[in-house]
Amino acid sequence: MDKNILYHGSNVEVPFPRILQNGFYKDFGYGFYCTLFEKQAKRWAMTKKGESVVNLYEYVPNADLNILKFNEMCEEWLNFIVSCRNGIEHNYDMVEGPMADDQIWNYIEGFIEGNISREAFWELVKFNYPTHQICFNTEKALKTLTFKGSEIL
Repeated sequence: MDKNILYHGSNVEVPFPRILQNGFYKDFGYGFYCTLFEKQAKRWAMTKKGESVVNLYEYVPNADLNILKFNEMCEEWLNFIVSCRNGIEHNYDMVEGPMADDQIWNYIEGFIEGNISREAFWELVKFNYPTHQICFNTEKALKTLTFKGSEIL
């Protein structure tokens, strides 16, 4: 995998990605989030106020980065997201894996609160469409991205 195309949904063109700390915690911590799925980036963009913009980046992997990758939803993925959503920081440059969208996050909250068992959580999430996110958590990781353009929806 030499080069990949990644998408970022926003309300503005983002030629120079930055790591924003916006006051609430996300699946893989603070960072710049992209996806391999253009359709998903379009959904992200459509949730923003103002214009809906999909930004396009070329990503060139760097073997020197500390990367955590989840190929699918699993116990480790669930525990990692719960930790990040609770504000516990990690030391990865990048984290990649499935997204805990709003519906899945509701299940995670139910699990955290003890209203949904682990077994019930896994039964509920297996019916969701595939998602993907890759979070660039450090400036070093952001250097692997090259802005290629944007599209206003």
